Amino acid sequence: MLSTLYAVLFYVATIFLIVGTGMKVLKYARTPAPLKIPVSPAPRTRAGVVMRMIREVTYFHSLFRSNRWIWVFAILFHYGMLLVLIRHLRYFTDPVWWWVALIQPIGVLAGLAMLAGLLGLFARRIVVQRIRYISSPSDYLMLLLLIGIVASGYSMSLVDRVDVLKVKNFMLGLMHFQIRELPMQANILIHLGLVITLMIVFPISKLMHAPGLFFAPSRTQVDNARKFRHLTAWANQLPPLPDAIPEAGEK
Repeated sequence: MLSTLYAVLFYVATIFLIVGTGMKVLKYARTPAPLKIPVSPAPRTRAGVVMRMIREVTYFHSLFRSNRWIWVFAILFHYGMLLVLIRHLRYFTDPVWWWVALIQPIGVLAGLAMLAGLLGLFARRIVVQRIRYISSPSDYLMLLLLIGIVASGYSMSLVDRVDVLKVKNFMLGLMHFQIRELPMQANILIHLGLVITLMIVFPISKLMHAPGLFFAPSRTQVDNARKFRHLTAWANQLPPLPDAIPEAGEK
């Protein structure tokens, strides 16, 4: 019964993740940007914007310039999570791709880096007064959720070892719409339950900053307001203004 329950929850969470994220991205794409608001120093060409976005995505250039110690925690978390996700591809591939097998030892250390980054970002929410002032309960809960996923993942190898072959068999079964047996151990059930929760809440959380970065006018706009008039597509469709405002009594 638990295997069936988790299989259904994974299917539901996948639908929430794909549909919810797609709807949010579509909303971002359709939201008009009536003002020219690139953050200075901003590039003056489209190629410059592309290079700026590459710097933001690869090593968080603006955060590096503003706060180095927060940048360190952010790098540890994001790159650690990337390697951990790549390492987990072994549960969805048979045979395992050679480069996924090659990254397995690094992935173990990446999990520690991810945990260190999360703990640092969580401490920032508490220690830094101005950050604590603007933090909402959801900010703490998302960090605790991610910390719980990492901690429960490590518990499967350090506290109560789980049969990873059964876990892989369960995941491969889901990909073929088959329900196979899942190991009935508390740590794997907690780990997968937290992952399912993250998949469901992702589209309605601040974690949507990941795709949202590519639609931020302050980062994606060209600084050419002195050369060209910035006019959104919907503003082009408005009727022209009258040449003169009619006086009282006139139609």
